Amino acid sequence: MPWRAAAGQRGDPYRIWLSEVMLQQTTVAAVGPRFQRFLARFPDISALAAAPEADVMEEWAGLGYYARARNLHACARAVAAAGGDSPRDEAGLRALPGIGAYTAAAIAAIAFDQPRVPLDGNVERVAARIFRVEEPLPGAKPRLGALAQGFMADAAAAARPGDFAQALFDLGATICTPRAPACTICPWAKACAARAAGVQEALPAKAPKKARPLRYGVHFLLRDDAGRVLLRRRPPKGLLGGMLEVPGTPWREARWDAAEAMAHAPPQGQGWQPVPGEARHGFTHFELAMDLFAARVGRIEPGLGEEVRTVEEAERALPTVMRKLMRLAPG
Repeated sequence: MPWRAAAGQRGDPYRIWLSEVMLQQTTVAAVGPRFQRFLARFPDISALAAAPEADVMEEWAGLGYYARARNLHACARAVAAAGGDSPRDEAGLRALPGIGAYTAAAIAAIAFDQPRVPLDGNVERVAARIFRVEEPLPGAKPRLGALAQGFMADAAAAARPGDFAQALFDLGATICTPRAPACTICPWAKACAARAAGVQEALPAKAPKKARPLRYGVHFLLRDDAGRVLLRRRPPKGLLGGMLEVPGTPWREARWDAAEAMAHAPPQGQGWQPVPGEARHGFTHFELAMDLFAARVGRIEPGLGEEVRTVEEAERALPTVMRKLMRLAPG
């Protein structure tokens, strides 16, 4: 993993912080190459703080949960304004924009060897099985956090908190897995209360998820003869705040009638044609179904809040939900 320090070396706080933020809600496989690309563009906290927010948001495109990028940028500016040195303790880290309990504990442990045990999904699973906690998540989270922090009572863990935290992550990711845990090679097999009871695969229990409502949107892809497309910048606050998008209607619970939706089409486009298919995307609290109309003009003249990009540039800068729309209309 490119954010891990070499043996015997302490990790760079900026790289650890960046990796922990990227890894929230995103897989290790997806983060690896994006982490390297982000570092190439913003190699240190000063470079990130000095960058325009729009550049940071575009570099984050495709990683999802875009409030993370806005908070990352705000954190960088706060640290730079305070002299450039990151807080070393959990309380100081929690005071920065968007840094919650997990991220603060992870940075404190891994970068600064503070005796903290970060509680991610892997650590929750290990603790739930070791101590046979049958209360379902998310209600069990405070108890699991307290039990995991109790690992620091071990002298070896307390002597190397950063290494211990990463070892615990790896134990959950590679051995104490959600399905078919490799109990026969687990170093904690004899101490595992769930394994002793034969219920390890049932833990941690999770409360049933509520069904997400379905919302609808209609978007308008305007191309010109130079192969460019019209995009617009979303408002800085709210869902996908500050990101580029294909212009369109608001997202609502009632399906849009085509004539009604046309009031939201870019005015310079004429002869809008429906594109076959539908793009679907899942957000945390709702599912989204989108229809697409396409039109072509000789040359796009962007208005206020609008930008023109090549298709390749748009593919790089747009969030995943908008990339799905673009792929409905190849060419």
